[in-house]
Amino acid sequence: MFDIIAPIDVFYLEENSFGLKWSKPICIECEEKGMRCKWKNNTEGDVECFDCKRKRIHVPKSSIFATTGSILLGLVVIALFKIICYFRKKEEDQARVDKFLEDYRAENPTRFTYADLKRITGGFKEKLGEGAHGAVFRGKLSNEIMVAVKVLDNTEKEGNDFINEVRIMGKIHHINVVRLLGFCAEGTYRALVYNFFPNGSLQSFIFPLDDKEHFLGWEKLQHIALGTAKGIEYLHQGCTHPIIHFDINPHNVLLDDNFNPKISDFGLAKLCSKNPSLVSMTAARGTLGYIAPEVFSRNFGNVSYKSDIYSYGMLLLEMVGGRKNIDMSSAQNSHVLYPDWIHNLVDGDVHIHIEDEGDVKIAKQLAIVGLWCIRWQPVNRPSIISVLQMLEAKEEDQLIVPPNPFHSVISTTTRGLPSSRRPLELEVIQE
Repeated sequence: MFDIIAPIDVFYLEENSFGLKWSKPICIECEEKGMRCKWKNNTEGDVECFDCKRKRIHVPKSSIFATTGSILLGLVVIALFKIICYFRKKEEDQARVDKFLEDYRAENPTRFTYADLKRITGGFKEKLGEGAHGAVFRGKLSNEIMVAVKVLDNTEKEGNDFINEVRIMGKIHHINVVRLLGFCAEGTYRALVYNFFPNGSLQSFIFPLDDKEHFLGWEKLQHIALGTAKGIEYLHQGCTHPIIHFDINPHNVLLDDNFNPKISDFGLAKLCSKNPSLVSMTAARGTLGYIAPEVFSRNFGNVSYKSDIYSYGMLLLEMVGGRKNIDMSSAQNSHVLYPDWIHNLVDGDVHIHIEDEGDVKIAKQLAIVGLWCIRWQPVNRPSIISVLQMLEAKEEDQLIVPPNPFHSVISTTTRGLPSSRRPLELEVIQE
């Protein structure tokens, strides 16, 4: 550290070795002064005192205050920025949560108690009708929305259908599908709450019995047919998991104030994988007259979404013919193969009185599409996309009549029957 020359004595110890000896400076006087000592840089061996404390740098207090203030101000600004960001993020998160909850409440059915249903329906006072699964009552929610409450009977037997319908209906939302507003599962009580449709079901209009005033007109029938097909398209292709309804029939197509069709009753429906080309089933399901052949027997092919296409085709044919495809109460109808009658209608062998040329085109269009949909083999039936394309076709030559698989059957069936039982003598729709 210092270039100091101190008095050093050198002495030899043994051969090839030597030692060094120097004296320690006496620092008593320097230490008494609060200083340190060191050898002077000379050969005299003198000692000098020195102060080891460094000189302090004087910093003005104003500079210290300014620096400290700047640091504190910066910290405050950073803290405020962090706080603002935190609360802004919290508000955004809360807004997202509120929107999610609002959407969740809107998209998911409400669970009602049995007491709620009694209040909504006024003690189940006004009965709208009764089906295979239970009675339907008219009701009104607190927000003045009219509803239909379907109270299921035999809940032990229909329990799976109830759970299935709530599970499926809670996931789907489409203009042509009935929306499930709520349900009740309390004790042995099971009920479903839907929007109320004053026009009832399509069955009331395509089966007018003797009242011809119920006929809607061909344009409205076309509108209903197209809307129902769009509802089926949504079920087959628009949902996260495709849904096969298995019970498409006029009774399960409800009509709102503007006669927009709404597919209802999902008790027999089945959720499928993304490719619903093959569906496993343990038993036949559906309504007699609308059940696809493969649902009864695998000899016709595999059960798939094409089963709904068949049911829809029968619905179209009934809309054209204005009567049930199966009516065992009528001795005349029980001997007539209904699809063959439609084939004869399209081929010109059967005539129905329609004055307007545009209405004739609509009737023929619905009939041809219906005949394609009821092909025996599922592989020969069109997809719902193809059905929509045929229904929306503008040119008549775009529709080709499928071959009649019933011709040989009907000729054998009607041979020897009185003329009153032949297809040509069936009652027709008149405007």
